Amino acid sequence: MTICAYAESTSRAQGERLRFHLSHTSRAPLRGSVAVEDTASGRSVLDGAFDGPHWTLEVPSGWASSLYRAVFATGEGESEVYFAVRAARPRSSILLSIPFPTWQAYNRAGIPGESLYWSEEPARAARVSFDRPGGGPPPERWEEGMIRWLGPAGYDVDYCSALDLHDGGDLLSGYRLLVVNGHDEYWSAGMRDSVEEFVRRGGNLAVFSGNTCWWQFRLEDGGRTMVCHRDAVTDPVAATDPALTTVEWSADPVGRPENALIGVSFRRGAGTWGPYMQRMHDESYTVRFPEHWAFEGTGLGEGDKFGQGAIGYETDACDFTEVDGVPLATGRDGTPPSFVVLATADLRHWARYGQGGMATMGALRLGAGTVFTAATVNWGNTLHDPAVERITRNVLDRLSAPAGGWEAIGPARPLRALTAAGSSVYGAGPALYGVAPDGSLLTRDVCGQNLRWREAGSAPGVTALAVPREATAAHPVALYGLASGDRLVRREDDGSWTALGGAPAGAVGLAMVNGGLFTAAAELLWHSGPADGGSWRPVGPAPGVVALTGMNGRLYAACADGRIRTRLPFAAPAEWADLCDSGGATALAAHAGRLVAAAPDLPLRWRAALPG
Repeated sequence: MTICAYAESTSRAQGERLRFHLSHTSRAPLRGSVAVEDTASGRSVLDGAFDGPHWTLEVPSGWASSLYRAVFATGEGESEVYFAVRAARPRSSILLSIPFPTWQAYNRAGIPGESLYWSEEPARAARVSFDRPGGGPPPERWEEGMIRWLGPAGYDVDYCSALDLHDGGDLLSGYRLLVVNGHDEYWSAGMRDSVEEFVRRGGNLAVFSGNTCWWQFRLEDGGRTMVCHRDAVTDPVAATDPALTTVEWSADPVGRPENALIGVSFRRGAGTWGPYMQRMHDESYTVRFPEHWAFEGTGLGEGDKFGQGAIGYETDACDFTEVDGVPLATGRDGTPPSFVVLATADLRHWARYGQGGMATMGALRLGAGTVFTAATVNWGNTLHDPAVERITRNVLDRLSAPAGGWEAIGPARPLRALTAAGSSVYGAGPALYGVAPDGSLLTRDVCGQNLRWREAGSAPGVTALAVPREATAAHPVALYGLASGDRLVRREDDGSWTALGGAPAGAVGLAMVNGGLFTAAAELLWHSGPADGGSWRPVGPAPGVVALTGMNGRLYAACADGRIRTRLPFAAPAEWADLCDSGGATALAAHAGRLVAAAPDLPLRWRAALPG
């Protein structure tokens, strides 16, 4: 190639101007043709000519927001330049980021002083410029599959450069879902800060990428130089502003594991490189949580294999332990406690091909937003696989829509009573307690992972459960229940149940709020307070209640018409407000701002106790 070209920016908005710089080694006049293609659709959008060392593109307002490729050609050769066109105003709820920093990091790999690669070579560069040719997709084209799939699959998404996220709060505020795709390895502090804030404020993040957010880099020279020493010893910032040192995000002195954002990391992941890269096509994921919304419509069950070839040459994973055959993130590596493991691939045998480890697909809550991670670089190139396509659609559809709704946290199991208890009950941590139809008392942790129920004793005849938030003179912290014969009972430390008195005939549901007890019977809400001596009195209507619970000074009722209603716990009539659908709940609990619902033939589920 004797002609060289680069653009002054990796992106421009519709209606803006993008200038290209051209040079060549010949002494002939610098002129030739330029063709621009929308790489997502493969459609040619411009055929023109250049004459001289500069060419300016006035980006038409009618061009789709997409990734574009400009090809400059003379009789001596050609040079291609990739750039993204952003939407002048958001037209979609989904924004797709193109990993230009990672592309630039690999540009001219192996040439001493020209690239950040290879990692172990002392002659690698610590600074690379965007003012040079190259910096386009790698030969493997990890991003291409999803980019070409989205439009035909019915998704009209907006595009940006990853560099637009560096100070991207305003850009992200116009979207519900940010998608990163392929191999998005290099993140600046500004990128990470913007994305974390976006998610915490209620935006969502879908990571169809592997080796994600592994290296921190800095931008200098007006954003045109990418700095990554990969070494705190040689980075002068380490002594003055250690948080910006260009090392792995998890390494000292940064100490900000990428797990905190995406739940997983390449530290626990796997890699197969060089002549062994083809090994990735032999691997598949194993389903570990088939009831989760990500697997809806796939037909996959526990332990099923799917997505052969989607496990790319680099994967991410979290540290997890097996609890009754279910993977549970330990959090020792910085993974948030909300992380839910959906699928795993055991790649420890890759130790002989590059790096042994795991791949961990999962999802987590971060503030008000949700993060999904496929944890592999080749996901988008395997969308011909029906399961991979269905999961991708589930993620895009759910996370680009308004937030809310029920999420599965465990397999279906009939329960006739359900409650949530804090850490002060029987010396256990926050836990769910349920009563099976045969009277068995069951328990499991309160979390989003599909943990199994464990036997915790018996609860003969118990049809409703409740736990007070804190002890009162009349009611120490323990499990309380409604039992057959219209009795109020309490479970003692030795597992026995003590009768405390009567309850309204046919009572349904039990809640304990502010020292008082509430239940529903005969279409009325009944109350028994500390001064009532165990007697009950009606305090207002409660039509159609099938389950009752309390949380944070409020009552919640699942009703026969399929709605959750709520009211304040006054010992007097008060208005019930419609909150949300009940998801068919026949037993209801509440904990830490979430409602938990059980129904005979539906997975155990939870949702935020919010309208909608």
